[in-house]
Order: sequence, then structure tokens, then C-alpha cells
Amino acid sequence: MNKSRQQLLTRWLKSQRAYGQRWLRISLMLGTLNALLLLAQAWFLASLLQSLLSDHLPRESLLHTFLLLLACFAGRALLAWLRERAGFRAGQAIRQAQRARVLDRLAALGPAWIQGKPAGSWATLLLEQIEEMQDYYARYLPQMMLAGIIPLLVLLVLFPVNWAASLILLATAPLIPLFMAMVGMGAADANRRNFLALSRLSGQFLDRLRGLETLRLFNRARAETATIQDASEQFRQRTMEVLRMAFLSSAVLEFFASISIALIAVYFGFSYLGVFDFGHYSGPVTMFAGFLVLILAPEFYQPLRDLGTFYHAKAQAIGAADALETFLAESEDAAIARGEQTPDLSDGFTLVAKDLTIITAAGSVLAGPLNFTLNRGQRVALVGQSGAGKTSLMNVLLGYLPYQGSLQVNGAELRDIAPEHWQRQLAWVGQNPHLPATTVRENILPNGGDDARLASVLALSGVDEFLPRLPNGLESETGDGATRLSVGQAQRVAVARALMKPCQLLLLDEPDASLDAQSERHVNRALLQASRAQSTLLITHQLNRLAEWDQIWLMRDGQIVQQGDRQTLADRPGPFAELLAQRGGSLE
Repeated sequence: MNKSRQQLLTRWLKSQRAYGQRWLRISLMLGTLNALLLLAQAWFLASLLQSLLSDHLPRESLLHTFLLLLACFAGRALLAWLRERAGFRAGQAIRQAQRARVLDRLAALGPAWIQGKPAGSWATLLLEQIEEMQDYYARYLPQMMLAGIIPLLVLLVLFPVNWAASLILLATAPLIPLFMAMVGMGAADANRRNFLALSRLSGQFLDRLRGLETLRLFNRARAETATIQDASEQFRQRTMEVLRMAFLSSAVLEFFASISIALIAVYFGFSYLGVFDFGHYSGPVTMFAGFLVLILAPEFYQPLRDLGTFYHAKAQAIGAADALETFLAESEDAAIARGEQTPDLSDGFTLVAKDLTIITAAGSVLAGPLNFTLNRGQRVALVGQSGAGKTSLMNVLLGYLPYQGSLQVNGAELRDIAPEHWQRQLAWVGQNPHLPATTVRENILPNGGDDARLASVLALSGVDEFLPRLPNGLESETGDGATRLSVGQAQRVAVARALMKPCQLLLLDEPDASLDAQSERHVNRALLQASRAQSTLLITHQLNRLAEWDQIWLMRDGQIVQQGDRQTLADRPGPFAELLAQRGGSLE
């Protein structure tokens, strides 16, 4: 990572502290109060040592000073605890805001954009990389401000006592941040490479888990195991590189702080032996001055040392922010424009496309130009070979892809309609069922619903056939990713959910793909019956069921090349008749 990129990410990280500004201010205030108590503690302790060892005052006369010293100890402990809490709250507020921004942006981009990256990379971005920013906001940023305040307060106290020792502190202080920055630049780059490797490893591992059956089928298990092992070894080496940088940074800071304190100790030692006679303002160097300086000297460097200890947090945050800032910057212009119109669509609608060109967020053409009309209540089967553009058309109707040209809903452009309002008119069933809720009932009725219709929908979708075999019926848990249901059972639940939702347009993306014969029969029967209740668009590769649909749209190379009912298209020479002759019942 070049220097300009690091500077940009550092500025970006600092700009995000606005989400936790209140807690950061509280943390800074508590740290400053703790520093003031530290100065008072050192003053009381040096006074006690001077009185007991040099002036030989009775201990009874120093009881008041002892009590004040104990109060300083207790106060500092309380302030340290409160500051840690405030720092945590600051980091928590900022992390929550960042996760909300990413999730909002992903929601705006839609599934079509999200599927361009492995699911593991999104999990890494949302969980691990944002989590790595916690210490930067909770500890490093407040400590960076205190690293300038506390040494200044110490110098203000020590200069009236001994100017020579103060000059030693002042002269050696810049060495620590200098070497800290030199080590930190390498640490930031190492962290960036580490996060990049972790993101790739997470995505690769999750993809391999999803494709275990395919890997075993093609006897690729050993080869993929070796690939993951190599990637894991590379990640281990990068992690050790980051740790090496962190240990090096700590060693450098400790070395220079120890050298500086040793110089002060030598100065006072020779002053008490009479070799040196400078640094004081009047009279010889007192024991009080020596004790006070030696007590405060480690504390003078401690904020800088703590900053160095937390410097790896900055390096981690810069490495994590690289992917996050890149995603937010790239997706800022990629998000689909959100309309605000809410036309009345409760009685159904007609979709009219004129020179419709479907594009990606980057502007690449996926399909088009398309010209079609989907009338109110019409049932259309969309067919075509893989890659013809069927799913792209489905995604633009769902509102997940931008488009050029015109796509009007009862005369209003789809892009101008509020997404929430539009998607309330839709129900969708895809190839892979997604059941995010905990139980079967919650997945079928995510927002509650009409229990009176539930029994008929369960029977129509075929859910009632396997429901008695579940341990708790409708209240049975589906498991993470619906692992407690078979694929066919999960798809039937997804169909039941779509049937329970009142809608004006039912979108079906090969809902019978990868199903067993019994589940396929239930799903197709349920969806065919449901298709008559509203406008329906079905993507399918099965040609032997098309006679039951009002219209067939045949897509090829991103365009609709034929439209009409099955009998008309079959009797007319053209692409559809050719497909029937070549493939029989299926396009697979």
C-alpha cells in the first residue's frame, strides 16, 4: 500500500469518528482528569518521601497527605474504568454505524450485485474487518489526543522544579513517535495483505463447503484440500508477519523510553554526588525534585508508549478500512436510484417495456433491447437457453438491476416508484429456497397473516404432507439455512410463503429445479393454480408444460425473439419450433 493510500484511509477513519463523537469526548475528558490526578499523586508521593527520608518529620503529621495520596489512587482507578467503558461505547457506536451503512448499501444494490462476490467475503467485511476497527476508536484515537496533553502537563509541572531534567524529557520525546511511525508504515501494509488473504480464504472455504458434493463427484477432494492448505499456510505466514511488526514496535518504544529515563537517573545521581551543579533555580538539587522527576519520567513516556502499544490497532484499522472504503466508494454510484412515487396498484397493473436495456451497476449491457407488454392477470412462461437473459429480466422486474429505455407500470416508470412500495406488489419463488426465520410458521407467515387461509395453502403447496413428520409441526425449527428440512420440503415452504402473500405479480425463477419428483409435482401444481390469481412470469426450462400458460416469450442472446401461445409458436417455423424438435421436453 502506497503512502498516499494510507493517508487517505487514515483521513477516512478519522472522519468516521463522528458516529461516536460524544463518547470520544467523554473518554478524552476522563483521560485528562486521570492525568491531573496522576500529577497530584506524584507530588504527594514525592512530598512524603522528602518529609520522611530527608526532613525526618513524624508520620502522624503526614496523615493528611497519606489520605490525599490514597484518594488519588482510588480516583485514578475509577477514572480508568470509566474511560475504558467510554472508549468501548465509542467503538461500538462507530462499528454499528458502519455495519448499518454496509447493510443499507447492500440492500440498495440488491442480490444481483451481491452475487458477484463470494458470501465469505461479505461475512469477513461485516464481521471481522469492521470488528478490527474497535481498538482504533476505543483506544488509539483517545490515546493519540492524550499523548499530546499528558506530556505537556508533566513538563508544566517539572519545569519550575528542574529545567535540566525537563529538557532531557523534551529532547528525547520525539524519538518515540518517529520510530513508531517508521515501524507502523510496514505494519499497516502487512495488515492490509493479511485482511485481503483472510477475505479470499473465507470466500474460498465457503464456496468449497457449498460444492462438496460436486468436488466428490469429480474426485477433486484431495486437490481442493491441498489448495486450502496452501492458502491457510500463506495466511499463517502473513499473520506472523503482522505479529513480528507489533513486537518490533513495542521493543523500539521500550528501548528509547528506558534510555531516556536512564539519562535522567544519571543526571540526578551525579547531581547528588556534587559532580553536576545545574538544572536547579536556587540551592542544591533537592530529594523532592529527584523523586518527583523520577516518578513522573515514566509517566511522561507512558502515553507515547501506550500509543505505540495501540499503534498496531491503527495498522489493523487501516488494513480493514481498505476493503470497506473501497466497497463504499465503488458502490456509491452503483446503487440503483430509489424512486419516491407510490401509485395505486391494488387493482393490478400492466407492464410495458419499450427499448428496455438491462445493465449492470458498472454500465455493462446484460440484455436488450426488449419490447413487451405484460397485461393485468396475464400468465407468461419465459424460456430460452442458459445465458439468454431470463434471470436479468427477472432481476430488473424485482428492482435489483438498473435499466435504460422505458419500463412502465400503469404509465409510471419503474425506476420512479419507491422500491418498498413496488416490492409489496410482488411475490417471488427462486431456485434455491431461503428460509431466514426460525420456525416453519414464521417462514410462511413472516409478518403474521390470515390463519384461515393457512390450512388451504399448506395443502396446496404440499407442506401438510410432511408436516406431521416434523417434531413440533408448524412450530418446528428449520435450522440454520433450513438444514433440518430437505431441499424439496424447504421449497414447498417457500412456495407456501409466496402463496400467503397478497400480490399483483408472481415471479417464478425455475422453482422446480433440483427437486425430487414428488416435490416437483406439488410445487408445480400449487404454482399453476396460484398463477391464475394475478399476473405471473415463470422462468422454466421445461417445455412440456407450456400449453397451460397464456403466453410464451422465447429469449435468445438477450432479446425476446418470439411471443405467442404454445400452439401458435409450435406451428410457426422459428426458434421455438426448432427447440421443440431438438430438445423435446427440456432445454437442459
